Amino acid sequence: MGNRKLTSRKITYIINSKKRGQSNKQIAIDLKISISTVKRVWMYYLDTGEKLLLKNGGRRMKEIKDYEEKIVIRAYKDQRVGARRLEKILDQDYGIHIPHNRIHKILLKNNMAKENEKKKRPRKKWIRYERKHLLSLLHLDWHTSEYNGKEVCVVMDDASRKILTGGEFENEKQEHVIKLMDNVLKEYSHIMEISEILTDRGSQFYANKRDKNNEANNNFEKYIKEKGIMHIVSRSHHPQTNGKLEKWFDLYEA
Repeated sequence: MGNRKLTSRKITYIINSKKRGQSNKQIAIDLKISISTVKRVWMYYLDTGEKLLLKNGGRRMKEIKDYEEKIVIRAYKDQRVGARRLEKILDQDYGIHIPHNRIHKILLKNNMAKENEKKKRPRKKWIRYERKHLLSLLHLDWHTSEYNGKEVCVVMDDASRKILTGGEFENEKQEHVIKLMDNVLKEYSHIMEISEILTDRGSQFYANKRDKNNEANNNFEKYIKEKGIMHIVSRSHHPQTNGKLEKWFDLYEA
């Protein structure tokens, strides 16, 4: 029953309430949902750094009527224009409103239009970086503290989600990042070889201006290359890739 009552607004309420330390039971009472639903929403957020997505079947498109098809075909043969223009023509000249997406389906059915090839292209798959083995992948990121305005940088192990090292600094500099990585290698490299590190495209980690050989003048990139560590760079405008650290920064500010 709890799942049926779950809404996007309630999901936001659950996450914000849990950040404030409210109990699962109290949240469930407040929202009139089950405790298991509260747990499911919160665990999903902890795992991914994102809100739980609700399944939405959407509205079914109404069946195309014969008279709609006939009038669209007639208007198209007269005007030879696309669906959006036909929508206006039908409104003005025929006194009937048919949405352009519906008109487009009629035109496709009668070979009077073509599919948009751009819309048919599959979306680039989002890769979720999640490892089973300790130290096989590290996350590294900066965050500006809302408490004291300091620049906070931490290194997290993906598998255990343990913060391996970190610090508060006056500014974001590559030398601070390199020093933190030195600490990690000194402390943990005897346990297992660190092979990969994931960062965003911030200038402290990655130079966006590169030569024809994809080389760039960035001290951090040179450093990890010398250490034999593979650098994984997240997609632009996609902070979810480093969602585990984003979640930790939320807890840091709490």
